[in-house]
Amino acid sequence: MSLLTLLALAVALGSDAFSLCVGIGMAGVNRRQIAYISFTVLVFHIIMPLLGWYVGGYLGSRVGKAAAVAGALLLLYLGVRMVWEAVKPGTDEPQFVITNALGLLLLAASVSMDALSVGFTLGTRRVSLTLAAGVIGLVAGAMTFTGLTLGKYVGGWIGERAQVVGGIILTAIGIKLFF
Repeated sequence: MSLLTLLALAVALGSDAFSLCVGIGMAGVNRRQIAYISFTVLVFHIIMPLLGWYVGGYLGSRVGKAAAVAGALLLLYLGVRMVWEAVKPGTDEPQFVITNALGLLLLAASVSMDALSVGFTLGTRRVSLTLAAGVIGLVAGAMTFTGLTLGKYVGGWIGERAQVVGGIILTAIGIKLFF
């Protein structure tokens, strides 16, 4: 997997955090909360792909090519689901209340679940573990920080568009992995 593809994947994974954090930023957060939330999302976006990585690597060594195909299909599914959830009418994002450490951990876990699945796919593709986890974590942390900060100034119209773009990127990478 090229560095450009890895960056695109990281942006796609970070789009959920960005989208949600635009809304949180609109509700109002201070600098310390922005730092805590951004750092926690960064850490979760490193841990979750690593967990998925080990499961994917194990299955890849046991099942071979079928695991790589399953990983590509998983990315396609995640991408299409992200786009669908952003454009389907009549649904609102769940509201998160971050009043304590548990709320912060639940927020970080909820926006990093896709990273767990992507880690599985990366494990079947034999991508550099350190590079992939680092890039995914740093990009997600930066997108979280940006979403929280922009949320104060630009409103809710960015969040939905970011999720659509992220879903399209995941779908494209899933298709690319077939070839």
